[in-house]
Amino acid sequence: GEEGPENALKCFCLQSQGKFTFNFTLLENTVTRFHHTSTYHLCSCSKTVSDEKYQDPFQLGRKDLKNLYEDIKKELLVSTAELKEMCDYYFDGKGKAFRPMIVVLMARACNIHHNNSREVQASQRSVAIIAEMIHTASLVHDDVIDDANSRRGKMTVNQIWGERKAVLAGDFILSAASVALARIGNATIISVLTQVIEDLVRGEFLQLGSKENENERFAHYLEKTFKKTASLIANSCKAVSILGCPDPKVHEIAYQYGKNVGIAFQLIDDVLDFTSCADRLGKPAAADLKLGLATGPVLFACRQFPEMNAMIMRRFSKPGDVERARKYVLQSDGVQQTTYLAQRYCHEATREISKLRPSPEREALIQLTEMVLMRDK
Repeated sequence: GEEGPENALKCFCLQSQGKFTFNFTLLENTVTRFHHTSTYHLCSCSKTVSDEKYQDPFQLGRKDLKNLYEDIKKELLVSTAELKEMCDYYFDGKGKAFRPMIVVLMARACNIHHNNSREVQASQRSVAIIAEMIHTASLVHDDVIDDANSRRGKMTVNQIWGERKAVLAGDFILSAASVALARIGNATIISVLTQVIEDLVRGEFLQLGSKENENERFAHYLEKTFKKTASLIANSCKAVSILGCPDPKVHEIAYQYGKNVGIAFQLIDDVLDFTSCADRLGKPAAADLKLGLATGPVLFACRQFPEMNAMIMRRFSKPGDVERARKYVLQSDGVQQTTYLAQRYCHEATREISKLRPSPEREALIQLTEMVLMRDK
């Protein structure tokens, strides 16, 4: 297969014009660093500025996402009033439904590529619903594991109802998603989406560990990022492509787009943990450091401040570690390096999706990569 950003730099299409110097490689999971001095130029296979008219992803996906949260609540019908209240708490319709939006846009783009049909099949829309349910269940469980106080600007389920009930609520949402998945009645789709659940668990275990070797540490971080964040988007995109088009090449395009956008999304999330205020994020700033996590900005900063190694290995557990680590990150180019890496993943996502037949939905998916890079919360 074609090499993505986490495997090799040799296929990367940024052309050096004497103004842009790269000394960053992820070749065989080894990492050096970017040196960015000026502007860069993209070759035609990876351009992010489309010749098509700008397409607003949210506007294009609105029709298919109408009543999304009401339909999710129908999947969660339960006689226990307290459990219903807990499930409804996150599905309040105030989110942007980022993942379902990607899924329905990918469904339409693949349908158009295959037979010029713009309509989203009922089974494809079900995948969007299931993806949001799995994602939300994982958030509920994450908040229990992290003992988080806030999420999306409000108190977490575990803070209101307690850890035991929060775990059960997450389990219930996940079981309801599994029932909805079985209802699709396609063994291949079931296999693709159950992989997401396995990856979420494996990713959480990866997050509990760390590596002493710097390059192993970065590979560990990227693998964790894929499993905890990108797998859901990648496999959901793959699932709707399978339902809409028989061509395995299209399935791989959909998967690679979702994978690269998902990793970029999390990289920017890790950047925002250092650059955005708590009010914008809807959760405490520097939350990852307080959890003992070494994310991209920290790993890059460690190259400039080797004294951070000891802090990383002890998971910032000594008094003053979190404050010192945050200071080092902000003094370093860790934030910029992580942002450049996110740009690379977005370029790769654009390159993949550009292989599909031109359509407003394809252009919206390209615009979405820009939105991922520009988000501030």
